[in-house]
Amino acid sequence: MLLDFTSRADYIWALLPEIVLSVAGMAVLLAGAFSRERDAPVPGDASPLAWLSLGGILLAAMANGWLYGVTVEGTGGMVAVDGFRLFANWILLAGAGFTILVSFPYLSRQRLQIGEYYSLLLLATVGMMFMASSRNLILLFLGLETMSVAAYVLTAFHRRDRRSSEAGLKYFILGAFSSSFLLYGIALTWGATGSVHLLEISAMVQEGGAFSPLLMAGLALLIIGFAFKVAAVPFHMWTPDVYEGAPTPSTAFMAATVKAASFIAFARVLLEAFPALYEGWYPVLWWLAALTMVIPNVIALSQSNVKRMLAYSSVAHGGYLLVALTAANAMASAGLLFYLLVYTVMNIGALAIVMIVAGHGEDRLQVEDYSGFGWQQPLLGVVFTIFLLSLAGFPGTGGFMAKIFLLQGAVESQLWTLAVVLALATVVSYYYYLRVAWYMWMRSAQEGASVPGVWVPVPVRVGLLAAAGLLLYLGVFPGGLLDGALVASEGMGSLREGLLGLRP
Repeated sequence: MLLDFTSRADYIWALLPEIVLSVAGMAVLLAGAFSRERDAPVPGDASPLAWLSLGGILLAAMANGWLYGVTVEGTGGMVAVDGFRLFANWILLAGAGFTILVSFPYLSRQRLQIGEYYSLLLLATVGMMFMASSRNLILLFLGLETMSVAAYVLTAFHRRDRRSSEAGLKYFILGAFSSSFLLYGIALTWGATGSVHLLEISAMVQEGGAFSPLLMAGLALLIIGFAFKVAAVPFHMWTPDVYEGAPTPSTAFMAATVKAASFIAFARVLLEAFPALYEGWYPVLWWLAALTMVIPNVIALSQSNVKRMLAYSSVAHGGYLLVALTAANAMASAGLLFYLLVYTVMNIGALAIVMIVAGHGEDRLQVEDYSGFGWQQPLLGVVFTIFLLSLAGFPGTGGFMAKIFLLQGAVESQLWTLAVVLALATVVSYYYYLRVAWYMWMRSAQEGASVPGVWVPVPVRVGLLAAAGLLLYLGVFPGGLLDGALVASEGMGSLREGLLGLRP
């Protein structure tokens, strides 16, 4: 099918996955409102709304696959129909689907209203997909706010828990603060170039038709706004408190899928609108990447709360991903997509196990609470160990190969120091990841600390096993996914070797 963006009707086809998922989100909300049972079903019962939500994600995935058969006439549309957008959609849909799957035990245990929860997840994913597809800064901002508002509510969703309400308030205040930076940056960029279209901005900059001081101020504010969203140091101060206080499924969704969407939008803005200003934003991202890799890993060493430790871990992984943006070459772009998919799977999987172990009141979050867990729950113990090893970047896992591809991208751009920092930060992170695994397998369970009665639905167990199997498979056979990421990144207007020259 041929799409011509001079025809408004063609935008409907270009946004088909987002439209399908929006309809699914509203359908789930209405179904929940008219359901006889407002609260989640008791453990052991099925959740029709969960399956309806997963069905919506499946339909959106089918629509995303259909777009591979579409050709676009010209590049003037505000919606990108390219490989980068479609690959990013797979990541976001997979993250949302996995989150829905692992959320069911928590919602049942806490007796929370599930219709609103699943609807918010779907609508937040719609906002993320708009961020991935947008070639227009206004559309990007609308997508970001759609995602953010839903994420604020998901953070404070457990209204009976004071920690959840506090985390939601913190996230709302700092999230709105960061959005103001982003919006002001968009305004200044428009003032400097006369456009909010990424490709038109790029053309104006390359032709010298942009007002430089105003443009640089706009770019600086855009970087600050995105740095808040991806939790880069020193804009990460909200992350540990919000991730710790939020319901664990919401934490998994924010730490993985929301972060992935923010990085995808960040990459598109920098590499499509501002490639000619690479020498200006390169040193800023270099330092953001270095600080974000080092500081959170060092702080995580002293954390005894596993959920808070994984929060600092999430910040550190953002530093690794910033290396890809700093390198800005073909391998780095593909490595970014590969890493985001692997990170989404392993982070949601790890937090799902944390949710299971934490219990009804989420009061079993200390490292000591995992003593002997591997022997009490062998299946969950093995799966959690695989997630931890992959997060650490242990050889034989998808996390290891993801870091290898980031290192390769950094080396191709001659970012030797940043590559060394990435490698050393990874070694440092081994301690706090392996510490949890050591407690699971090498320490005997404390008195009263056993969790033999953990209820985990069969679909959740299957999902966790599939996620662990995928990480092991990608650790041995990553070539197919990497080739797909390389092909997808060719559609980006990103920096390539020889475009502006590699770093000396």
